[in-house]
Amino acid sequence: MKTLREERVDCVVLGPEDVDLGPMDVSDNSAARATVAAPRPVIRFGDGDNAPEEDNRWKAFGDCAVLRRVQSIERLVDQTATLLHRQVANLPERTRRAVEELHSSNKTLAGKKVFIVDDDMRNIFALTTVLEEYQMVITSAVNGRDAIRMLQSEPNVDVVLMDIMMPGMDGFETMRAIRKIPELRGLPIIAVTAKAMKGDREKCLEAGAWDYLSKPVDPEQMLAVLRGWLHR
Repeated sequence: MKTLREERVDCVVLGPEDVDLGPMDVSDNSAARATVAAPRPVIRFGDGDNAPEEDNRWKAFGDCAVLRRVQSIERLVDQTATLLHRQVANLPERTRRAVEELHSSNKTLAGKKVFIVDDDMRNIFALTTVLEEYQMVITSAVNGRDAIRMLQSEPNVDVVLMDIMMPGMDGFETMRAIRKIPELRGLPIIAVTAKAMKGDREKCLEAGAWDYLSKPVDPEQMLAVLRGWLHR
């Protein structure tokens, strides 16, 4: 509790044993979270008998904390590596092989609906080409206003890839507007920014993104980030 109050924590891992730490503790509006709009990921390692009841407790705090369950060390490593933007290639060889085998199935991605928002059709085409190889369903919009309208009429979107540098209503403004819609507050949004400047991550999170990617988008990194947020 002291650490959560006083330090910035990007991810919390709870062991299989009972831990005296609940959603209110992890999602409180401490100084460490004051400027971060993204929900804090909480990973429960191992399933317990009270899983359904516990999941319902965490869902009530979905704006501030997202609970994920993993049942293997490989999945735990995969999730934490993705959340902390750690390259799988830099993991110890044995661990890297295990995570790569986990990715090879791609069951997490198949059938998931991705909503791409970008004013450049070439970017939409490039991302679509990659994602369709993994049996993902793609829909798109070329500006922020259309994106908001379409999201309200298509409630089955699983994740959004939001370009930041758009004319008129940019990605920051679009994400802020989306987060004001109650039914869309828990929708994963991944910001895609052409700039990799210091402070960009924090600015994206403050606007409502849960994660971010830098252009040119690396396909493997994009897939890793998508797996992380879709495996919930």
